[in-house]
Amino acid sequence: MRTIAIFASGSGSNAENIIRYFQSNPLVRIDSVWSNKKDAFVLERAKNLGVEANIFTRSVFSESNQLRDELIQRGVEVIILAGFLWLIPPAFIESFTLINIHPALLPKYGGKGMYGSFVHEAVIQNKEIESGITVHLVNKEFDKGEHLLQKTCPVYPDDSPETLAQRIHELEYAYFPAAIETYLFK
Repeated sequence: MRTIAIFASGSGSNAENIIRYFQSNPLVRIDSVWSNKKDAFVLERAKNLGVEANIFTRSVFSESNQLRDELIQRGVEVIILAGFLWLIPPAFIESFTLINIHPALLPKYGGKGMYGSFVHEAVIQNKEIESGITVHLVNKEFDKGEHLLQKTCPVYPDDSPETLAQRIHELEYAYFPAAIETYLFK
């Protein structure tokens, strides 16, 4: 059995989608959801789905091994980043497989500060004709890990960040959980 924890900072729609996707898979257990924001809606989503929801501080995350050690004790081997924005400390990278999703076709529009509407604004401003998602492994640099999957969608001349985000979310919901599953059982 593969044991997963999900890290998220926001509303948690991708986290919910992942939890629902794996609920009937006897080879995967979603152990817990963790957030660095006490008011993140992802915590409510997790509780509603029967998954333990937890909050942590920056110091517990990056200045001690407390959180890492707890996840190891729980048997977590994979951490999914579903809208989690902090750089991952080396101790986590050495201890777990980490999988992230980025709302653009990396290596373009990646790196620190490139998330959410900032990505979509940059894609539109640069008159790109396509955007998409990249599911990738996490290493010590923002958005530089090995690509596991990329899927594209068109960028239309009249797109706003919101309309482009809607198509990106559709790709995330359709492909992120399956990309995780493919990687886990390759």
